[in-house]
Amino acid sequence: MTAPLDSHIVAQYLTEHPQFFEEHAGLLGDIKLSSPVTGRTLSLQERQMEVMREKYRALELRMADLRRLASENEAIANKFHLWTRVLLEAEDVGSLPHAVVDGLKNSFDVPQVTLRIWNTDPLYAGEWFVAGVSDDARLFASGLQAPYCGNNNDFEAVRWLAEPGAVSSTVMIPLRKPGSKGAAFGLLVLGSADPARFTALMATDFLVHIGQTSSTALAPLLA
Repeated sequence: MTAPLDSHIVAQYLTEHPQFFEEHAGLLGDIKLSSPVTGRTLSLQERQMEVMREKYRALELRMADLRRLASENEAIANKFHLWTRVLLEAEDVGSLPHAVVDGLKNSFDVPQVTLRIWNTDPLYAGEWFVAGVSDDARLFASGLQAPYCGNNNDFEAVRWLAEPGAVSSTVMIPLRKPGSKGAAFGLLVLGSADPARFTALMATDFLVHIGQTSSTALAPLLA
């Protein structure tokens, strides 16, 4: 009795002998396969074309996804450029906190934005951006090694916003002296009523850039 051939041996043979179907061209039409797409019976040639069409559709979807991501990144880059220009147009150092906050609101369409800074020059002791910061909030900011994105879990920092009760999702970005990885000197807070606006699944690359740019712009306010 002839032992049945192992499918791997057959596959290896066909791989090593690509001329097989040239020598036995009639098999291309004789071999019948069941299509997983339509369920009907196909010839080997038809099945090959079906596989190629499936691969082509998958590539089309991948290219469409890449084009969408490129378009989204371009839009974010343009908004970032607009916001940076607002910072450069600030009239003096004391107006920079407003420039950071208002620029983010307008350039990125964020409903609520605010910030707090500590260890500032005494000249700014009475300003809004130094008020109401507890030691716990400072420790929280210094403990952030990356921007926080996600639900508003009744954070103290969110209560700095104009309408904290309306905030469902938030971003909190620590502010540090340029080049420093130590304690934060401030915290930038963004808030939205939309729970899906800021989520833990968000990429934070641009948020890190926003934090670095804000830190550089606001560092001259420190003592």
